[in-house]
Amino acid sequence: MSNPTKDEVQLSASGPEGTKRRSPRRKNLKGRGSARGGQESAKSQKTQKQPNIEVKVDPQEPDEFEPIRPEEEVNVIFKPNAGPQTEFLAAGEREVLYGGAAGGGKSYAMLADPLRFMGHPSFSGLLLRHTNEELRELVWKSQEMYPKIWPGIKWSERKMQWTAPSGARLWFSYLDRDEDVLRYQGQAFSWIGFDELTQWHTPFAWDYMRSRLRSTAGDLPTYMRATTNPGGPGHAWVKKMFIDPAPPGKAFNATDIESGKTLTFPKGHSKEGQPLFKRRFIPAMLTDNPHLYDQGDYEAMLLSLPEHQRKQLLEGNWDVAEGAAFPEFNRQVHVIEPFDIPNNWVKFRACDYGYGSFSAVVWIACTPDEQLIVYRELYVSKVLATDLADMVLDLEANDGNIKYGVLDSSCWHKRGDTGPSLAEQMIAKGCRWRPSDRSAGSRVAGKNELHRRLQVDEYTEEPRIQFFNNCTNLIAQLPIIPLDKKNPEDIDTKSEDHLYDALRYGIMSRPRFSIWDFDPTHQRPSSYVPADSTFGY
Repeated sequence: MSNPTKDEVQLSASGPEGTKRRSPRRKNLKGRGSARGGQESAKSQKTQKQPNIEVKVDPQEPDEFEPIRPEEEVNVIFKPNAGPQTEFLAAGEREVLYGGAAGGGKSYAMLADPLRFMGHPSFSGLLLRHTNEELRELVWKSQEMYPKIWPGIKWSERKMQWTAPSGARLWFSYLDRDEDVLRYQGQAFSWIGFDELTQWHTPFAWDYMRSRLRSTAGDLPTYMRATTNPGGPGHAWVKKMFIDPAPPGKAFNATDIESGKTLTFPKGHSKEGQPLFKRRFIPAMLTDNPHLYDQGDYEAMLLSLPEHQRKQLLEGNWDVAEGAAFPEFNRQVHVIEPFDIPNNWVKFRACDYGYGSFSAVVWIACTPDEQLIVYRELYVSKVLATDLADMVLDLEANDGNIKYGVLDSSCWHKRGDTGPSLAEQMIAKGCRWRPSDRSAGSRVAGKNELHRRLQVDEYTEEPRIQFFNNCTNLIAQLPIIPLDKKNPEDIDTKSEDHLYDALRYGIMSRPRFSIWDFDPTHQRPSSYVPADSTFGY
């Protein structure tokens, strides 16, 4: 498939004159809708030809699959809205997510996408929902659309399968539990779609079904497609896989969601080191669907939702999660472009060490007004303490003077070993640290201090903490860290909190100023001496 982005894609039934035909009888179709929402409905037409699929190809992009081109445009059944819906249907990346706000025409786009290949006898597609009950809505919509677009296409209720006159097949199924993937063991599909991807708690099903994606026909591409809104039990992993690696709409090399590293062919392979495939996230907004947006009623309903749901479903905001610990975080406010840090600013670092999980290090610069700028991060797994010390020192080679470092105090514990502690091993390498605050109530105090820092100061009109945009992991994790349901004053420690802990250690190492220190009309003393010059250690 070629990679047109903003050009026309349409499905139409064509014929010399087109005579009226009845829609096939359907069972239990209560609540079915018409083929709209990015779709232009039309009366069913008998045809003497196969349906037309038009894709105007960007000449700059290489062809992977030559689309079928119509001789003329008549009796259009489905014509996608200009913008994201068209981009989704024309996308050539291996894995594409179409999502964001509610009402953007995602379900109809998902149903239309595999129809491009239903004229190919080798095509085998699979469209999945999380539960069988959720699947029924897609079935109803397909029963409204498909017979009008592909005359002669047959639906089997028993098999939950569409079969085109060409022999192409498209199954509708569900995948509720991880073990349900075994139903597809030994099967092969050239197209797999996941509707409402965040309903899957983990990426297990997505990753496994990727192994079922293959085609024996050289002219038939293999694709995985997904649609979803922000939120749901799988919000975090979907965000890691599709949202965080690149700006919306931009194709990127697929990455490992744990390490963030590009997936490449292994050593010894003829393509050693080359990226495996590409992904893309295409955002959808209600305003992209004029058929629904122009009515106004649906927008009013979304505006009435609680704040976090409104931001997710109306604004398509992926940085908002239900039960998030830090709802104040706003990329537009707290994330900034890197700049050269003045030499007179204090620089320090903080670290949460872990071999079995992740080690997190953040570097922070402190302005004369005690605003904190997080300007670098290090996030690695399976790294020895001594090796981490070397990494830290290498990254600091051009930083100038690092005033101090704060390390998780547990790293001073011997744990029965007779040799030096982890902290002592790192200090011996020249990477010096002081222990973090582990006193009673320090976790909650650190969380509250971050809340205070994230607030926009009324005098400076800036937050008291900002992040360089190269701190991608911290920026991705911070807005979705959940609260502890048993202790809402703290975060859920089972979440991915390593970078947060490092940030908390760093924040709590700075002395507090009074509110007057943020008042530009207040005359600051020429020098400031904290009451506790050791910062509590």
